[in-house]
Amino acid sequence: MSTSPAPDALLGPADIRELAAALGVRPTKQRGQNFVIDANTVRRIVRTAEVRPDDVVVEVGPGLGSLTLALLEVAERVTAVEIDDVLATALPATIAARMPQRADRFALVHCDAMHVGELPGPPPTALVANLPYNVAVPVLLHMLDTFPSIERTLVMVQAEVADRLAAGPGSKVYGVPSVKANWYAEVKRAGSIGRNVFWPAPNVDSGLVSLVRRTEPLRTTATKGEVFAVVDAAFAQRRKTLRAALAGWAGSAAAAEAALVAAGVSPQARGEALTVEEFARIAEHKEPVQQ
Repeated sequence: MSTSPAPDALLGPADIRELAAALGVRPTKQRGQNFVIDANTVRRIVRTAEVRPDDVVVEVGPGLGSLTLALLEVAERVTAVEIDDVLATALPATIAARMPQRADRFALVHCDAMHVGELPGPPPTALVANLPYNVAVPVLLHMLDTFPSIERTLVMVQAEVADRLAAGPGSKVYGVPSVKANWYAEVKRAGSIGRNVFWPAPNVDSGLVSLVRRTEPLRTTATKGEVFAVVDAAFAQRRKTLRAALAGWAGSAAAAEAALVAAGVSPQARGEALTVEEFARIAEHKEPVQQ
């Protein structure tokens, strides 16, 4: 008996609308919901993510299950994290109806992805998701932080967010998301997605971002929290020089200058010019603030 999914197991535009109507679901702006209605697009995402037959994939915001089904065609296991009550209740039934031979490889976690702390089954090796646009960056960083077993990530986000995540030092859009994502992984743009593959069609373009986890964590004596505090301070006033921008963080402009000089960074530089390694060096040289 073959275990390969039927060719029509994936959801098309009519299937999506039929499912949504049966559930009384209207995509909500509040949750940034836009459902993918094109089977070719979800297969392309799975290919671009380089999902392998031995992968344990975690998906955030599966919606009606378009991408979930495409992931189940390939991966060993898929665990979906869904906050919406109606969608979370309906998804296992959709999987069972359209891909019964793989239903036992699927698990659903009904909660807010920002608060998920553990997942059933073996540790996830990959994260593949069409992330809700309004919470994409915090959810991505939370998942990378909480599940160090995730080696490869491919997320679909608003094009502007994709550009920001993948930006390098010196770019106009380089900022907090770029540096924090780079703390965990090598980040790059992995393609664009048109508006017409979604229902409802969003009024922005979408982009794919690939993140491959660093094989060795960044070498620094500073903690992630200490490094991120420098990053947040540097970009809170991005037009200011680091001497001025980091004054509050260091306790004074003079203390900020001392930390910068010790780290080998010009006090006149701005945050957008620095690599994550340089932010880590600055964090290492913070002097305790005198009371």
